[in-house]
Amino acid sequence: MKAVILISGRGSNMEALLKADIPVEFAVVISNRPDARGLETARSLGVATAVVDHRGHADRKAFDAALAAEIDRHAPDLIILAGFMRVLTADFVRRYQGRMINIHPALLPAFPGLDTHARVLAAGVRVHGCTVHFVTPEVDVGPIIIQAAIPVLADDDEASLAARVLEQEHRVYVQAVRWFAEGRLTLRADGSVAVAGVARQVTALISPPPDAR
Repeated sequence: MKAVILISGRGSNMEALLKADIPVEFAVVISNRPDARGLETARSLGVATAVVDHRGHADRKAFDAALAAEIDRHAPDLIILAGFMRVLTADFVRRYQGRMINIHPALLPAFPGLDTHARVLAAGVRVHGCTVHFVTPEVDVGPIIIQAAIPVLADDDEASLAARVLEQEHRVYVQAVRWFAEGRLTLRADGSVAVAGVARQVTALISPPPDAR
């Protein structure tokens, strides 16, 4: 299976994917920013890179057309958004419907959008996490593939919470891409995602934990 990764910055999720043992050929890493740190990381790992600078296009539609042309040049089976900080047009999303995925640092559908860690702390939420989902024209509402949850600790600040969520992002994004590559994901008619061969889970995360008495 061939995949393309889109980034805008340091690309830590990209790096986790490139270093993982999964049956995927990563054809290219594309950034909308020529100064994205992740480009050098990708090159150091032997992966080709390209830049489609959004600042060189008149509007979002023109940028998306140029980005699509670069993606299609590699004929990927999967497009992976890994910290790609651009809102894509509906036409672009529909072009890759069912084969473009994203990771979001919150337990969707809760806390879509930006500044999720600060908003979680302000709301007093006890459990936080991340979500890998298929991309749809409406931002952060696509069919959910996998989520990871962590407790929000009493002494957490935005930085500590973000760091612990990021550890889980690296785990679940690799898992989601592996499932896609193995053909184990099915988009159901009701908008949910079925994953073939997943064992039934009986554990629960409770935060704060109840007293053991």
